[in-house]
Amino acid sequence: MNTIIILTVLVVIFALTFDFINGFHDTANAIATSVSTRALPPRVAIIMAAVMNFIGAITFVGVAKALTKDIVDPFSLNAFAGDTTGSVVILAALISAIIWNLLTWYFGIPSSSSHTLIGSIAGAAIASAGFNVLNYGGFTKIILALVISPILAICAGFIMMTLFKLWFKNLNLYRTNKGFRTLQIFTAAIQSFTHGTNDAQKAMGIMTMALIAGGLHTGDEIPFWVRAAAATAMGLGTSIGGYKIIKTVGGKIMKIRPVNGVAADLASATVIFGATLIHLPVSTTHVISSSIMGVGSAQRVRGVNWGMARKIVTTWVITMPISAVMASVIYFVLSLFF
Repeated sequence: MNTIIILTVLVVIFALTFDFINGFHDTANAIATSVSTRALPPRVAIIMAAVMNFIGAITFVGVAKALTKDIVDPFSLNAFAGDTTGSVVILAALISAIIWNLLTWYFGIPSSSSHTLIGSIAGAAIASAGFNVLNYGGFTKIILALVISPILAICAGFIMMTLFKLWFKNLNLYRTNKGFRTLQIFTAAIQSFTHGTNDAQKAMGIMTMALIAGGLHTGDEIPFWVRAAAATAMGLGTSIGGYKIIKTVGGKIMKIRPVNGVAADLASATVIFGATLIHLPVSTTHVISSSIMGVGSAQRVRGVNWGMARKIVTTWVITMPISAVMASVIYFVLSLFF
């Protein structure tokens, strides 16, 4: 079988594996608040999230198109017909991202699948062709989106919780909590839908890059089978769940009550879906964790576990450079065989 075909098949398999892992790695972020307040039992929340993730993933493609061309131009990765460089770059990036996701999942750290994937693509591409291979305009735009979105989420969470405090200050606390616990079922569904609209598209973009690099696809349109496969992989991964990360996001950042959960869900869903509409990949992990911090700050600054918040932020900062280095090393190893 042609080497490029073999590499493309491997990329598709690893991309779907990444999406599957992303499902159980990042699903926890979308449903953590509803599980921690007992608005939904964990298994029910996970099934609901799986369905909503699938629907969100199959509905939008703008982020996938951006990822296909904004970090590295896939047409520039192969110097000549039959060159396997582009396929090896993408395969190395996927292996690196999968390793980092599994490590952080094992230790229950809500790291960013977006950061590790983007860092890995950049690192592997640089290892293959130097720094000039990067599309600096698109790459800078993506980095800015990743940096600004958590800040927006903190502000949105703070504002949302402040408004809730003003609107419901005269209501009975028990009845308010009961009402918000019911409302959380819907906000968790919205959260999962927006998660699918942004996160699942990253694997779609990667698979399309591989098809272009292998000379099997032209243009940046996302084939329907790619959309369906990525959405299915994320849905299946979501059905597995990520209880370790649920515990961290849902309880270790701050003590969450139903009103906090609704405020955090609405704030983060707004930021994520806004990014999807303007075709920018953001870290759903960053956005959701940041919105919880914003909600906690509006309620009581000391109520936020800033030690855990610092641990999460540290992981955010180190994810991209570590992933880039790992991907470059993996690229050099794979290039010995392909």
